[in-house]
Amino acid sequence: MKVYRSLADFKKLSCAIVTQGTFDGVHVAHQVILNYLKNLAKEKQGETVVITYEPHPRMVLFPEDHGLQLLSTLDEKIELLKDQGIDHLLILPFTKDFSRLSSLEFIRDIIVDKIGTKCLVIGYNHRFGKNREGSFEHLKLYGPAYGFEVFEIPEQDVDHVAVSSTKIREAIKIGDVQLASRYLSKAYSFEGRVVDGRKLGRTIGYPTANLEPVNSLKLLPADGVYAAKAEVDGKIYGGMLNIGLNPTIPGKGRSIEINIFDFNEDIYYQNIRVAFVEKLREEQNFSGIEELKTQLHYDKLQALSALSKST
Repeated sequence: MKVYRSLADFKKLSCAIVTQGTFDGVHVAHQVILNYLKNLAKEKQGETVVITYEPHPRMVLFPEDHGLQLLSTLDEKIELLKDQGIDHLLILPFTKDFSRLSSLEFIRDIIVDKIGTKCLVIGYNHRFGKNREGSFEHLKLYGPAYGFEVFEIPEQDVDHVAVSSTKIREAIKIGDVQLASRYLSKAYSFEGRVVDGRKLGRTIGYPTANLEPVNSLKLLPADGVYAAKAEVDGKIYGGMLNIGLNPTIPGKGRSIEINIFDFNEDIYYQNIRVAFVEKLREEQNFSGIEELKTQLHYDKLQALSALSKST
């Protein structure tokens, strides 16, 4: 997959089969659009092009109050789209000036003149252009005049629920990582840097790696204890992870830490990837360290059971 970070870098194609959007998470509904795009490109003997934006448009349009946390960082999105077998990824800088483009200007100046679009594929109820004025009806109107066909993909359901990035975020915010993983078609994960902690875990038989998210905009699940997988130097290990305030240990404060099973290596200041498998329980305040140790024993058994059932 070729990646372009500006229109100036993109060479106009003779037969571009195009879709565009934020593609946060590249979830199952996005994947339906991308599969349709690839099949259409094969039929038309064209090349697939995905147009996406950086930063997320809401961060520019509502800079003081976007309230947005992301399912995928830009690097993650690039990898996810590469895995989908896309030919060209065009990442357009989303600015205030860009947001003022009318739907006609976007179609004429970018979709047609710069990209060479012959087919444009959009998701259900997709909007674009200044004040989100552009719609499927706009595209059907302008398509014949500018020499491209338009295809709209119906709303996609999983478990009879319409899938969207918003619904996946809602699931993650309440800790339902299993539902989020079904909608994403893979376990939800984040990249964290291993940082110094108080090293209390090793004194009670459960050493942990304290993690600092690499990207502060990446959405993390609700506080609690999770079965998880950690990728360290290309190898996958099972583990259990806690997100929260650590109420049993005075003064410790908020942390994200993972006990990696059957692992005893120095990984301080390395980046590792953690994938959430299942939420095991809410964070609790125990009477003391011994009660905490007993609970951690049961947590590990639960985590091992959850991990044994995951793929």
